Amino acid sequence: MTAFSLEPAQLAWCAELRTLAAERLRPLADKGEPGQVNRALVAELGSLGLLGRLFTSGALDLCLMRESLAYACTEAETALALQGLGAHPVHAHGTREQRARWLPRVADGTAIAAFALSEAGAGSDAAALELRAEPAAPALAAAPDGPARWRLTGEKCWISNAPEADFYTVFARTTPGAGARGVTAFLVPADRKGLTGRGLDMLSPHPIGALGFDAVPVTADDVLGEVDRGFRVAMGTLNLFRPSVGAFAVGMAQAALDATLAHTAGRDAFGGKLKDLQTVAHQVAEMALRTEAARLMVHAAASAYDAGAPDVPRRSAMAKLLATETAQYVVDTAVQLHGARALQRGHLLEHLYREVRAPRVYEGASEVQRGIIAKELYARQEAR
Repeated sequence: MTAFSLEPAQLAWCAELRTLAAERLRPLADKGEPGQVNRALVAELGSLGLLGRLFTSGALDLCLMRESLAYACTEAETALALQGLGAHPVHAHGTREQRARWLPRVADGTAIAAFALSEAGAGSDAAALELRAEPAAPALAAAPDGPARWRLTGEKCWISNAPEADFYTVFARTTPGAGARGVTAFLVPADRKGLTGRGLDMLSPHPIGALGFDAVPVTADDVLGEVDRGFRVAMGTLNLFRPSVGAFAVGMAQAALDATLAHTAGRDAFGGKLKDLQTVAHQVAEMALRTEAARLMVHAAASAYDAGAPDVPRRSAMAKLLATETAQYVVDTAVQLHGARALQRGHLLEHLYREVRAPRVYEGASEVQRGIIAKELYARQEAR
């Protein structure tokens, strides 16, 4: 298989996922409350076996799942992606005990995971995070799993699934002044003493919140990976999930494109159909061109990740950048061609217009992706 074509079985699976999303997941999503975790939806993703595939599939399969679900139900796509983002560090770097405790519950949809990296002053510049992991005094109350070695003090912000998650993958500074080299990843259960949270009222409909850490005790058994090497845990997770953010964007772009094709083919305008206007036809062609180009780059980046290619950071950044910027263009153009009806609350494009903006910011803003791409290109040039 190449990066530029899918096997018939993969295409059939994508079609099945779109049907499941429309028939079984969409009704549950419609019953959810904006800004809150939809546990019924997450449980259904678990019963369908989709959450379990987060830990058994490669990057390309993850992209196919996210694009297919996004086409028919963005809420289901996001719920699946957030489970993967929060739990992947446990899957990839957790101890046998950590994995046994949490991964089966994530897979069946009974435990909600969250990835707690961003801070108010360290969003795009993840290496500048300031949540402190300070050595615990002997008299400090012990954590439930043993004597506390550190206490976490500070805040996290813009954390998806907060404050309703059951556990958080938390990145904290264990060595002051060391930049990316002094960060450690911790698995922190939501009921840990001193951990509080509040929801944030955001444009995106999925839950996003802030977390407060007031001397939260953590032990050596809570570490994910190695002390002071948590930045690798974070970047490894993002390298996997960035192409699939692009897949999410491609799914939204395809939904907007298909809605536009139907609308312009049926809408009477100026003595004919809207599609008969050359300017409209050319806009639709451009939407299709960009969507397919983004899809191919996403598939190429995911295939490179699965093959263990050395240029994964560059490819992942390119895929996320192109696909999210493309989706913004396609959805915006679709709204323009639909006119005022697309701005009515409840219209597919009104929904997509709100959904499509955030992916250009989270998991590394578009400007960050350009920086990664340039850095990788110059590093390769210097190595010649």
